[in-house]
Order: sequence, then C-alpha cells, then structure tokens
Amino acid sequence: MKNKSLRKISLNTMQKIAVGFLGVILLGALLLWLPVSNRQPIAFADALFTAVSAVCVTGLVTITPAVQFTVFGKGILLVLIQIGGLGVIACMMAFFLIIKKKITLKERVVIQQTYNLDTLSGLVKFIIRILRGTFIVEGIGAILYSIKFIPEFGMVKGICYSIFHAVSAFCNAGIDILGNSSYMEYVKSPVISFTTMFLIVIGGLGFTVWHDIYKNTKRVIWEKQPARRLFTRLKLQTKIVLTMTLVLLAAGFVGFFVLEYHNPDTMAGLNLGQKLMAAGFQSVTTRTAGFANISQDGLAPGSKLLACILMFVGGSPAGTAGGVKTTTVAMLLLTCIGVIKGKRDTECFGRKIEPSVVRSGIAIILLTFLFWLSGVTLVTVLEPHVDFLRIMYEVTSAMATVGLTADLTPDLCRASQAVLMVLMYIGRIGPITMALVFAGRADTGAQLRDLPEKRIMLG
Repeated sequence: MKNKSLRKISLNTMQKIAVGFLGVILLGALLLWLPVSNRQPIAFADALFTAVSAVCVTGLVTITPAVQFTVFGKGILLVLIQIGGLGVIACMMAFFLIIKKKITLKERVVIQQTYNLDTLSGLVKFIIRILRGTFIVEGIGAILYSIKFIPEFGMVKGICYSIFHAVSAFCNAGIDILGNSSYMEYVKSPVISFTTMFLIVIGGLGFTVWHDIYKNTKRVIWEKQPARRLFTRLKLQTKIVLTMTLVLLAAGFVGFFVLEYHNPDTMAGLNLGQKLMAAGFQSVTTRTAGFANISQDGLAPGSKLLACILMFVGGSPAGTAGGVKTTTVAMLLLTCIGVIKGKRDTECFGRKIEPSVVRSGIAIILLTFLFWLSGVTLVTVLEPHVDFLRIMYEVTSAMATVGLTADLTPDLCRASQAVLMVLMYIGRIGPITMALVFAGRADTGAQLRDLPEKRIMLG
C-alpha cells in the first residue's frame, strides 16, 4: 500500500506540473491577444506561440516583440517568462507565502518531488531561498545592464529594458525587446556580453546546486577550512553539474572560435578579443538561453551541428534551463566507461550511482531523442523546400527550449509552428513527465514479479 500511495502522489505531481504550465500558457495567450497588449492586430496563433515560448522559456517567436507589443503586453510577457523560469510549483508556493497560507504536507511532497529533494523538512525555507536568490541575481543583472541601456535609451526606458533582459537571461528565455536582431548590435559590448553570460550560467546551474554551494561555502568560511575542501564537500550532483558545465562551455568556446574565425557572416569582421568574446557568448547561449550576438543562419554547417549537440544537452536539473541536462549525459557517459572497463556499476567521484537513476537517465535521453526525431520528420515533411540543417537547428532549439533560430520560425507554416509549440512544451516539463502523465499508473503487481533471467545479444 505504501508503494502504491507514493506512486499515486508522484503521478499527481507530474499532472499538476503539466496542467499548471498549460493553464499559464493559455491564460498568457489570451492576455497577449488582447488589443491593449498590441500595437497592431495579432493572430491568436501568434499570441499562443509567443505564450508557449515565454512560459517554456524558449525564445522562438513568430513576431517581433519589440514592435508588436505595447508596454502592457511586454509586462505580460515578462511575467510569463518569470513564471516559466521559476516553475509553476515555486510560483504557486510563493503565492501561498504571500497570502500567508499554511503549506500542507501534500504540498510539501509536491515540492520535494519537483526538486528531487531527500527530505520533507526545510522545504518552505528552500522555496524562499530560490525566490530570494532569483531576485538578487536578476537585480544584479539589471544593474549591470543599466550601465549600457540607460545612456542609450534614457532613465525610465533603460531601467525597464534592463529589468526585462535580466529576467529573460536568468530564466534562459532568450526573448528580447530590442528588435529583430537579438543582441547582434552588442556583439562588441563587454557589458552586455558578460552580463548575459553570467545570468545564463547562474540560471542554468539549478537551484539545488546553488543551495549546496552556498551551504558549504558558509561552512568553509565559518569553520575556517581550506578553500580546496569546498569541492570535496559538495554533493555528487553539484560536482557533476559543475564539471560538465565547465567541460561543455570550454568545448563550445574552442569549437565556435575555430569554426567561425574566418566566417564573413559571423565573426570575420571582429578583432581577436571580440572574436573570443563572441565565441564564449555563443557557447553559453547554446546552453538553452537563446540570445544571439552573431547570425545563427550564417553559422558554418559544422557550427550548427555543434550548436545542436550543445542545445540537446542543455543545462542542469532544477533550474531554468532545458535539454536532457548535464547530469543525464554525464551518467550515460560514465555508464559507457564502466561497461568498457568491465565494471558492474556506474561510478563517479568515488560513489556508485543507483541503477534506478541510470535507467531513468537512459529513458530520458531515448524519449527526448524520439520526440526530437518525430519533430524533425514532421517539419521536414511539412517544409519540403527548406534546408534540412536549418530544420534540425530549429527543432533542436524548440525541443531543448533554447530559442536560437536560423531565421526560420516566422516563415514556417502554421502546422510546423504547432509542432514547435508541442516540442517546446514537452521540453519544458520533461519527456518523462509527459510520458507518465498519459501512461497512467503503473501496475505495481507487475513490478514485484520475480521473473527468470535470460540473455540476449546486443551490438
């Protein structure tokens, strides 16, 4: 009965996440469709696509937000991005805290399972830390952006632009209100480039990683321990996230710098320092952020392929980023290494990863790949005259909730745009969540059966 009860709670949690995001999307679409939100008439399909992109913190758009929406509409867009970045559960708990509603045990279980925490104690403080940390980081980002935006746009508009883009960057949304060229006009600006990279990386690390680093940093300082002990005291997930993040950022930086160095459509006209900065920005933004300071359609084919790989991996769990996540890819790589070395278990930093986690990771990657492949196939059939690599780039960007575009999304037919909307939604809530929402409750009796083992040939 205990296992059955836990399974029921878990499934209800997944349904709440899925339905919660869907409800916010539909409400957001209606608000963005209102005349008060628009400077010119907008089709509901475009309002819906924008709402999906904002709530799923993707960044793909069929219209130009800077031109299409009024101040009210941009405000709605900002709220949708913030909700999408924090997550429906965190926002719901924040609302309960504001109205001073007591968080029940059932709601605590929802928080625990949403963020994959080990205990039910301290969950309210955990949510408060998430909210406080989010607004502090976004505030720092807004202050840094204002150094550039206030002199350019004036005090009021500069502050508003700074806040909007700080939230969008931290939430890895990639939606801007500057025009139709994203950050390309600021490719030579260190303030915009480094501020954006800072916000994207911090948002993509994950809230649980923040908490672990903060807690152990305090312990090291208070106990006056050597700084080198900080990494050793971190949880396994934090170690994997930090290691994979550094490896992927470095690989992307080197790859884009080499591949785009002489490309006249992207970085050829920049000096060495600007090329280094642009390559770093491109490596960071492919980790599910969606801002572009060089033309994505102008990227060399090798760069587009590299970008697709980085987008597919994405950021880290329990954060604002999408993709299959750094920990999932690390787990798969470690499993492969273990098999090659003849080890029985998946090991990392002197610890054994639970077999159930390995199975879940394999399922996540396979399901994501199947959804991605279905999306590529459908859009290819619907858009027979479009270059395949551009389609793959757009679909990968939607599935991984990145938002980088090869200047294709506005030109797609409505059916293709619908495919991208579905992929953005699945990418935000997670393929496993989507599969379990519609699969129904598992047969616990079948799980307890002890069947005879048989071997089959692989490879």
